[in-house]
Amino acid sequence: MRLAFHHAAIAASVLLCSVLNNSAQAAGEEVAVVVKIGGIPWFNAMEKGIQKAGKEDNFNAYMVGPTTADPAQQVRAVEDLIAKKVKLIAVVPNDAKALEPVFDRAKEAGIPVITHESPGQKGAEWDIEMIDNKEYGELHMKSIAKAMGEEGEYIVYVGSLTVPLHNLWADAAIAYQKEHFPKMKLVADRFGVAESVDDSYKTAVDMMLAHPNLKGILTFGSLGPIGAGRAIKEKGKVGKIALVGVCIPSQGQKLIKEGVIQESYMWNPEQAGEAIVNVAKLVMEGTPITDGVEIKGLGKANVNPETHVIKVIKYQTINKDTVDELIALGL
Repeated sequence: MRLAFHHAAIAASVLLCSVLNNSAQAAGEEVAVVVKIGGIPWFNAMEKGIQKAGKEDNFNAYMVGPTTADPAQQVRAVEDLIAKKVKLIAVVPNDAKALEPVFDRAKEAGIPVITHESPGQKGAEWDIEMIDNKEYGELHMKSIAKAMGEEGEYIVYVGSLTVPLHNLWADAAIAYQKEHFPKMKLVADRFGVAESVDDSYKTAVDMMLAHPNLKGILTFGSLGPIGAGRAIKEKGKVGKIALVGVCIPSQGQKLIKEGVIQESYMWNPEQAGEAIVNVAKLVMEGTPITDGVEIKGLGKANVNPETHVIKVIKYQTINKDTVDELIALGL
């Protein structure tokens, strides 16, 4: 995803904000969704889902996107929304731990908090997941192991070392490799670069130099495959270094069709945006959320009342055979 930052006129708040469905503001049902970073394709797509669900349910749902993937910016955004006295706050966390104090302040102010991509999040009433996280990490490891012939050196990217879900996926993938593919070797600690094309590119180049026998890059974070893919292509390593990692299909299409990016799995960020708003509506209305609850547009959900996780499994393979179909869906 290309970073498209918008600095002027918002430097004081360091936030990109989109107010969607302004006509519903009078209703007083205001839901704000704070995402990891604004202006990149994944969250642009999520914003469409937020907009759609807000319009359908006739309340004001909008997205707040920090200008960088900085936990401190997310904390400030939540603080601003508490002061604004919104009805509900939803967050896609960059750092689960950093948000705990401000989530507590939201609760004290009577504002419920829900999250996405942050299972086990303290201070949140519910967390919404579109996949099984352990399986998701393992699927990616199986894919890159196949591409590497189940042996050789590899590295792992995550969006940042504090993003809960990316690191959970990486943990699951690495654990699966150690158990099932002993001839593969992780040659460095994971790199928190996969929300930046430039950082992903530079890290790939540096690691090719440091590890001449590098055979694989596994990336969790939607800009990782783009930056790493460009490095692989530029350095003449296509077919020699396997690359597996999720990206927006329309952005990764060329690299996928050229065989630079082998495969990945994703869920639909637009559907995730809808799910966040639809769960917010249930919470605001006081509707009991129990196993089998119907999430509008997604079907029945698996609900774990102990972990406060609402799960609807909806992932899709991304490869040469599916990329055009996914692009046709607007991804």
